[in-house]
Amino acid sequence: MAGLNEEDILLKNKIADRIKFLRARTGLSQSEFAKKFEIDRQILNRWESKNNKRGLTIYTISKFCDFVGISLKDFFDF
Repeated sequence: MAGLNEEDILLKNKIADRIKFLRARTGLSQSEFAKKFEIDRQILNRWESKNNKRGLTIYTISKFCDFVGISLKDFFDF
């Protein structure tokens, strides 16, 4: 499988930034957020990391949207 091109990397980084912004907007730290929604803090850290080579699936993003109470459309309106 080929590596990510520049456009893919920019999108991946925007998604990571968006997750971090929306999580921070809840007023919860990574640990508090992870505990509240019963996910591993390291997974949340990976979602927010620009160094994560794997990226996120739309299903993961949808799950995160459920946690913060927004739609997928709202998530991608950045």
